[in-house]
Amino acid sequence: MIFENFTQNIGNYLAVFFTSMTPIGELRASIPLGLGALKLDIYSTLMISIVGNFIPAIVIVYALEPISKFLMKRFKLMERFFTWLFNRTRRKYYKKFEKYSGFALTAFVGIPLPVTGAWTGSVIAFVFGFPQKRALLDIFIGILMAATIVTVIFKTVGYVKFITT
Repeated sequence: MIFENFTQNIGNYLAVFFTSMTPIGELRASIPLGLGALKLDIYSTLMISIVGNFIPAIVIVYALEPISKFLMKRFKLMERFFTWLFNRTRRKYYKKFEKYSGFALTAFVGIPLPVTGAWTGSVIAFVFGFPQKRALLDIFIGILMAATIVTVIFKTVGYVKFITT
């Protein structure tokens, strides 16, 4: 029975999975897609959405530093850009961000608004020099928070109202 359900829905599961990996849609799109349009069960939708949303965060957190170092060594323009970016951002926002650090990152990822989420949170963690494991923990907690908020709102207002608001 479970295996039959899985094989029948594999295309739907993959649609939810890949939607949750997109930088703009993330959980805000994958959960309504799974629960509303595809009529999947809540547990499968949440698990697939959370895992799919976390995978790009892992890649971004671990890949940005080596990529930036490579670019800085090879291109003078990139060295100037990254030096400017790090100095400006840390000088301008570091005191505020240092005070709330992990909480701020978790809240930023966890509040499901446009331009917030795991993708942007991963970039923020890189720019502010968060330790990678700590950043991933904060991002994962934020993803769980966003999944809860999106699911509650979706279940409360329904599919059509959620998509149109």
